Amino acid sequence: MNKIYSMKEYFAKKYAFQVQKITVSLDFTCPNIDGRVGSGGCIYCLDGSVPHKKEKRVPLKEQIKKGIESGDKRFGAGTRYMVYFQTNSNTYAAVATLKEMYASVFEFDRVIGIAIGTRPDCVGEEVLDILKTYATAGKEVWLELGLQSANEATLIKINRGHTVATFVDAVKRAKHKGLKVAAHVIVGFPWETIKDFLASATLLVELGVEGIKIHPLYILEGTPLGEMYKKEAFELLTLNAYVGALAQMVKILPENTIIMRVSAEGYDSCLLAPEYCSTKYKSKIKAMLERELQIR
Repeated sequence: MNKIYSMKEYFAKKYAFQVQKITVSLDFTCPNIDGRVGSGGCIYCLDGSVPHKKEKRVPLKEQIKKGIESGDKRFGAGTRYMVYFQTNSNTYAAVATLKEMYASVFEFDRVIGIAIGTRPDCVGEEVLDILKTYATAGKEVWLELGLQSANEATLIKINRGHTVATFVDAVKRAKHKGLKVAAHVIVGFPWETIKDFLASATLLVELGVEGIKIHPLYILEGTPLGEMYKKEAFELLTLNAYVGALAQMVKILPENTIIMRVSAEGYDSCLLAPEYCSTKYKSKIKAMLERELQIR
């Protein structure tokens, strides 16, 4: 891939109307938080990655309604929406509960799709069948699975609670159901090298995922990783090194792979490092990556 193929471009190519995401945050948990797999969660995670200014206890329909109202003011009344379930593992509940929750999304006429963020060890066949029903009906359906790294040792160190094989299995089963899959990876674990970053990208190419979100590692106050960093301020990737690694990863991706994200924004109030994981760097990182891809 020689340029960034964004979600915005994907939507523009597929639909005659503008599509925007509404991110919702609900009171889900994770199996490596509640004790089923482990406790404490991933070492970098703070409260399940709740989006800025989102409240998990606000009812789903109210979050969607407010999202549509806000989107209409910004993008116009003809905009359509895809609802993105972000916080924690959004398939980790009783099947009946999930079925009712997902169905409520499509009670809004202008919602054309759904994206579900979750872990690869939380996607049983019944959940996939629910999502398949919407995909078969012509809805925009994405399953977003966290890999973070294709290095087994890294998954153990970060208390991920699942293996690479678990991720591979979940992707294959989802694709067998006809679902589009996006994978999340983290670049910048201090013990990893460019070989590890490229190995993660290569695995995703081999699996044929349709989308990828690449996050730089950031360290937040109040997380196990934050405590580790305060005790020993280990070296993190510089901004230039991160963009260089990004460019090498993107270059090996197929041209039709959707690059959903290349930056990450930690909460400014508790971000320990690195500085470029703040909102003000979001556009800068993308611009730097585009220049780097042209040079390469």
